[in-house]
Amino acid sequence: MKTEPATISRVHPSLDDLVRLQFDARGFSLLPSQPVHSLLSGRHSSRLRGRGLQFEELRDYRAGDDIRSMDWRATARLRKPHVRVYSEERERPVLLVVDQRTTMFFGSMRTTKATAAAELAALSAWRTLAAGDRVGAILLGDEEIVQIKPHRSRSNVLRICHELVRLNSTLTASGPGSRTTTLNDVLRRAIRIAHHDYLVVLITDYHGDDEDTRRLATNLAAHNDVIAALVYDPLGAHLPAGRGMEVTDGRSRLPVPGGARFADRYRRLFVERLGELRQQLRALRIPILPICTHDPVPGQLLAALGHRR
Repeated sequence: MKTEPATISRVHPSLDDLVRLQFDARGFSLLPSQPVHSLLSGRHSSRLRGRGLQFEELRDYRAGDDIRSMDWRATARLRKPHVRVYSEERERPVLLVVDQRTTMFFGSMRTTKATAAAELAALSAWRTLAAGDRVGAILLGDEEIVQIKPHRSRSNVLRICHELVRLNSTLTASGPGSRTTTLNDVLRRAIRIAHHDYLVVLITDYHGDDEDTRRLATNLAAHNDVIAALVYDPLGAHLPAGRGMEVTDGRSRLPVPGGARFADRYRRLFVERLGELRQQLRALRIPILPICTHDPVPGQLLAALGHRR
């Protein structure tokens, strides 16, 4: 009997919601080799390294050794053929960088950007654990940053889910009293943790990015693979026709101008912003994974990274 993917249809997720997503964490891969229709397939769109090779030893050449493994410098220095021996790395640590700031507390249908980000993070954590790799997280709240070291254990994934639920539950329409953290703060922490050959999944709406953000992303992508998950709500791109709309930050209200001219300008600004972000990430060869708040996240992952469209 076919079961439908678990979905979350409320403002805040519960721990049970994120734990149940482990049953939907299948049919897709965050690492190469990617299915032919995958968002991440093909070297032209991504430089994802997959599992790398680890140097084991330098030894004498033996009959049958691949000539491509010859170490010519050692051969010239020792006056005897030598080859370099490598073994395949057995794991690929994954670091989830998840935005749970008030700027993510927006949604026009099904759920908010913050909850969609939590769903994606939970699915990625469960999938990484199933693949036998370590997974850790850096979670960005308005007033705190939660850092969870990469481990290969169910308890570590449950801790990630627990902290996601806790931070998400603090988000309200009134917003925080103060905002002391930025996207750049978590990127600096990610650079300190992910020294080499990590897979970093950055899950955010990229609110507040600047030149420093791009510099840090360049640094992070120089020695690691990075997937940029862009969480968005369709209402952020297209305003419905008509008048009488208001926006609020929980303290004050402002009327939204109606009419086709304002809606068209609103849409063009969103498209320009998205184009700039795509261009910046494309220059770093970082693939973008778009995640919409209106649709269940498991289905979006399968469509982008799964074995079938």
